[in-house]
Amino acid sequence: MPYEPASPVLENVRVLDLTRVRSGPTAVRQLADWGADVIRIEQPESLEPDGALGAARHTADFQNLQRNKRSMTINLKADEGMALFRKLADTADVVIENFRPDVKTRLGIDYATLSKTNQRLIYASISGFGQTGPYAKRPGFDQVAQGMGGLMSITGVPGEGPMRVGIPIADLCAGHFCAQGILLALYERERSGKGQWLHTSLLQAMIAMLDFQAARWTVSEQVPVQAGNNHPTSIPTGVFQTSDGYINIAVAGEATWSRFCQSINKEQWQDHPDFRNAEQRSKNRDQLNELINEVTLTNNSDAWITIFAEAGVPSGPIYTIDKTFADPQVQHLNMCADIKSDVMGQLSLIAQPVVLERTPSSIKVAPPERGNATEEILSELGVDSDEYKRMRDEQII
Repeated sequence: MPYEPASPVLENVRVLDLTRVRSGPTAVRQLADWGADVIRIEQPESLEPDGALGAARHTADFQNLQRNKRSMTINLKADEGMALFRKLADTADVVIENFRPDVKTRLGIDYATLSKTNQRLIYASISGFGQTGPYAKRPGFDQVAQGMGGLMSITGVPGEGPMRVGIPIADLCAGHFCAQGILLALYERERSGKGQWLHTSLLQAMIAMLDFQAARWTVSEQVPVQAGNNHPTSIPTGVFQTSDGYINIAVAGEATWSRFCQSINKEQWQDHPDFRNAEQRSKNRDQLNELINEVTLTNNSDAWITIFAEAGVPSGPIYTIDKTFADPQVQHLNMCADIKSDVMGQLSLIAQPVVLERTPSSIKVAPPERGNATEEILSELGVDSDEYKRMRDEQII
């Protein structure tokens, strides 16, 4: 099928996608959704069965990750297949991979090799632990990075042991940081005319995402600990029970604390010696939470959310994911985009969370079937139909 840009933003950018599993495809999705011509390079089915690396093709996970791409099959272990890939790389602006660090060099598709004939090439790599160092060759996995990066030590209820978060956050953040790096390199290339190699890892992304929790250690040598549903520094912030469920309430700063006390008719708490400032509220957090809970149990969730919204106190419901997508504000934000798949029928996929008013992103085409554009892309390289058939028969493509 011909290339259909999902947005005009990156429609002059060609990307070769060598990625697998999640972190790499997350980075590529950012480029595809903003209009890049993404060619997903896959092994022929006979050499790599569906689902061998990552989610099987006709699953929700794969469909949400792989939209807005074309697919081409190349046997990178065959000399002719490798030559074909290098010829294609000469036409590319970006190559993205998330092999273990030594694999790309062993295959001969590393930046040093490909940039010899394409000096404008931007080459992006994602690994588990970095391209060099004592752990460079270890296989990376999201939960391992969550543990090594410190996140699991500050997630969960105190005393119940470390806890992973409910999404593959190291994978996702590494993918987003990689995409950001690619956009920066494309911008810099406009001035220098030169490409470059950029790289990140699950471990680096996870540590960066610790943000203020990490700075508590690096600046003040405080070791953050688990706080459960309580915010580690803004108090009272957490989960409180109502007459029909639970809500989040976030009280940060003295002005919000004052509005909160007034909204629940507890103005006297502002002068209470145990709660009158942030230091005392932190020291007496458990006592304060119990008192707040006694108040919130007297009304239902919707009523409290309305009261707090009118008072300027941040609060909100705690949804299961089905209820998230049923919320009128979520529907207003158009966080789902519909696309028709020839194999799976009508699909609703997760849209981009940033809106460019003049050049918006879209989901233009459903994720490709394996090799759906192989013949078309080869014809762009000057390969005729007889040569295409021969390479198919010999499992080069």
